[in-house]
Amino acid sequence: MTGSRVLLDPTDERSPSIRERAPRLGSLDGRTIGLLDISKPRGDVFLDRLEEGLRKSGARILRYKKPTFTKPAPVDLRHEIAVHCDAAVEALAD
Repeated sequence: MTGSRVLLDPTDERSPSIRERAPRLGSLDGRTIGLLDISKPRGDVFLDRLEEGLRKSGARILRYKKPTFTKPAPVDLRHEIAVHCDAAVEALAD
């Protein structure tokens, strides 16, 4: 893809942060992918299907769940994901 992209942080759009995009993984084979359920209804159903596809691509999956969808993930949970995973998917499905 070419061109520039603007990423906005939905937690404070008054002064958006400028962040580098993380590089894409070359392959999912042997990589650890964290799936974060934000605790909204049916998010787990979506992540179950996503997990099936990722496993078929050779990924190892770790599942995580936020205590509530009304607040950001706790620092210790974010740290655990960062330490143990090569990539993460945060999903919701209402």
